[in-house]
Amino acid sequence: MSATLATGVRAGERRAIARALSAVENETGAGADLLRALHPHLGAARVIGITGPPGAGKSTLVDALIGELLALNGRVGVVAVDPSSPITGGAILGDRIRMGTHQGDERVFIRSLASRGHVGGLSRSAARAVDVLDAAGYAHIIVETVGAGQSEVEVAELADTRIVVLPPGLGDDVQAIKAGILEIADIYVVNKADLPLAERAERELLSMIALRSYGAWKPPVLRTVASTGVGVAKLAEAIAAHAQSGSGRRAGGDARRTRMRRLLAASAADRLRRNIEQSSSAELDRLCDELARGELGHAAADLRAIEIAAAGMRKP
Repeated sequence: MSATLATGVRAGERRAIARALSAVENETGAGADLLRALHPHLGAARVIGITGPPGAGKSTLVDALIGELLALNGRVGVVAVDPSSPITGGAILGDRIRMGTHQGDERVFIRSLASRGHVGGLSRSAARAVDVLDAAGYAHIIVETVGAGQSEVEVAELADTRIVVLPPGLGDDVQAIKAGILEIADIYVVNKADLPLAERAERELLSMIALRSYGAWKPPVLRTVASTGVGVAKLAEAIAAHAQSGSGRRAGGDARRTRMRRLLAASAADRLRRNIEQSSSAELDRLCDELARGELGHAAADLRAIEIAAAGMRKP
């Protein structure tokens, strides 16, 4: 079944892609087999991460950016991480509604994923969804995070080009969040630039950039009005320039190996976490008691927990 589904994904069949995304999001055995079949075909897509605080207009900007990327004759995939429904645990689909302009375009595939309470701005399955779209031949894959604030730094590990979108009028909030999402940016965007204080937000970002040292790529600060498309073409140009500069997550290394290492690290961490949280091991219970009594430091406890969990996973 996984081989047939992988063939459909590689052929760009939308129904196969949708089924594959469901399998990897739900972390089924079929999903794991599918990813293994797709691994040799990864690494061609350019992954664009878009993050920023709530209310910055990220989804509207993504909708406008899709049009510019399509003009480059490339297919575009979108992974939009939405807040989770407290009832079903599924995505609320707010982002997907705001991207309705391109829903009917055969060159575009938009998938909403539930954050499921994950605090890093991405769901655990976002990276796997990117891999499915990459294998399906989408030249550009946009990943929009849920808008959780300064914790949204995980997109830095997933994206080749990281875009931080900010609304005007942040004021001192720029300083408050600069230790988080602001520091991962390859491109800064002041969206809703037709509103007052847009110029001030741009000045504050430029001042922050001036205090830092950069290599070959210095992040530009762009102004956009996503609702009307103003400035979005310049954003697409900046994304292309960043790709051509050789900067980004894949710079200086093998793209496929980098992708595999990231996937391996994420899946191993997920499996280890689940094993530790769900294990009924008496040895883990004793370890927790020792840690609570202060008889053991966190570093030593971490190593022992890994050893205990690994031993449990090796048992038939």
